[in-house]
Amino acid sequence: MRVAMIGAGYVGLVSGACFADFGHEVCCVDTDPAKIEALKRGEIPIFEPGLDDLVTKNVREGRLSFATDLAEHVHKAEAVFIAVGTPSRRGDGHADLSYVHQAARDIAAALSGYTVIVTKSTVPVGTGDEVERIIRDVRPDADFAVVSNPEFLREGAAITDFKRPDRIVIGTEDDRARMVMTEIYRPLYLNQSPLLVTSRRTAELTKYAANAFLATKITFINEIADLCEKVGANVQDVARGIGLDNRIGAKFLHAGPGYGGSCFPKDTLALIKTAQDYDAPVRIVESVAAVNDQRKRAMGRKIIAACGGSVRGKTIALLGLTFKPNTDDMRDAPSLSIVTTLEDAGAHVRAYDPEGMAFAKTLLPNVEYAQDAYACARGADALVIVTEWDIFRALDLGRMKAALASPVVVDLRNIYNPDDMERRGFTYVSVGRPDVTMDETQDA
Repeated sequence: MRVAMIGAGYVGLVSGACFADFGHEVCCVDTDPAKIEALKRGEIPIFEPGLDDLVTKNVREGRLSFATDLAEHVHKAEAVFIAVGTPSRRGDGHADLSYVHQAARDIAAALSGYTVIVTKSTVPVGTGDEVERIIRDVRPDADFAVVSNPEFLREGAAITDFKRPDRIVIGTEDDRARMVMTEIYRPLYLNQSPLLVTSRRTAELTKYAANAFLATKITFINEIADLCEKVGANVQDVARGIGLDNRIGAKFLHAGPGYGGSCFPKDTLALIKTAQDYDAPVRIVESVAAVNDQRKRAMGRKIIAACGGSVRGKTIALLGLTFKPNTDDMRDAPSLSIVTTLEDAGAHVRAYDPEGMAFAKTLLPNVEYAQDAYACARGADALVIVTEWDIFRALDLGRMKAALASPVVVDLRNIYNPDDMERRGFTYVSVGRPDVTMDETQDA
């Protein structure tokens, strides 16, 4: 099928490349000429494992292209996906739908023949109705249907999530639109991916409900971690104990510094605002958002406490800046609040991240950036693991201890064993587990 993907950002580029790999003819359209020219040169603007190879392959085989001319490609498309940004609107927290609405106007002017217009962007309930109204106003004669098809892509695993999804949600009550969407996703039939066809508003709400629930699981286990520290329990064992219950499940029960990224913070806030507008407040989600914001700042205080109560004049080494591994995304990353707290307390912060430093430099200009983990630790008064990149999971601890001015490790992702760190002579602080203090008689 001929597909136009409006927006060549994270969702649009991943979705477009995967649809092309299914055999569809896809053009990703974006208003940013520099981005489009870079994509034509094979330069991928985001870090996502496997995406560069997927894009290169499908461009070479003629199924994937990039353009700034929306009208030309919408005119000949059978399905047009809207995959533009919906950031939190400054001032009130609602999703900013200005890009979606503009895309709808531009699409309307270019429609020719029956076309399915699909909102892939994460949008509040009722957005599909507004998109349909905009298009009707611009082109009363147009033959089209508006469908909701929310994405459920995890950064760092987006290609796998797209090609082997837990479910595909399609919001439409139009039989022709359902047939088109079924044909687009037909290559996934062999994987037996569940296809849930529901109303448009239900599909829109499903996306927000899913993200809010996952954010709630993360926040729940983080609060249990705090309780574990007070009562002498181990949060990892608690998480394992409850996660083995099939009704709960083990995923998203890893205690840490709080959630961040492009989805959970803005989507929980947008859901809260939508619920307030409809006089059906979601109190649990409100608490989740508030607790998560507080937690990020609390992690900075945790580091200060591990350094004896003061970091003034000290150098603190941070390993990991992105909100999670296998992405370069710094949006709402816990590291932002942690660095701010440490700098406000008088610390000098040095950091290393395998992929996120270019973006981080624009957000954290006073941080010193290192070339690797060991250079980051050299002469530092404490080492903090903020993001659980694989390369941080098997550090040469002897070399690391020798590099540090003081053998203090604050592990906000619980990737090391406390007993092992104690044997190696570290003062080791983790999340929701008993701390261990350096034994001066032990060697590394």
